[in-house]
Amino acid sequence: MAKDEIFLDEEDFIVEMTDEEGNKYYYIEEMIIPVDNEKYALLVAVDPDGEELHCEDPDCDCGDSDDVIIAKIVVNADGEEEYIEPTDEEFEKVQAAYEQMMDEEL
Repeated sequence: MAKDEIFLDEEDFIVEMTDEEGNKYYYIEEMIIPVDNEKYALLVAVDPDGEELHCEDPDCDCGDSDDVIIAKIVVNADGEEEYIEPTDEEFEKVQAAYEQMMDEEL
């Protein structure tokens, strides 16, 4: 997905991602998780104004109400960062690293 940044203030910015079909999605880069000399972003879905999105349907079976994804950060041929989907193995490593970080904060 292409990555464009829309700044909210000095600290936060919205990442606008566009899929292959032209649909736009908005995320805040909540944190960067380094794993095996690579960087992965924890992205939380927001509306274009920066408000977190939550599932409002009480009958929804989506599990977690927050739309959160993990994306690998790579540098493309133009020298710009972009997000790609991690492999299953990468996802599992990032998930374990995230859980370890959260355990250390407690």
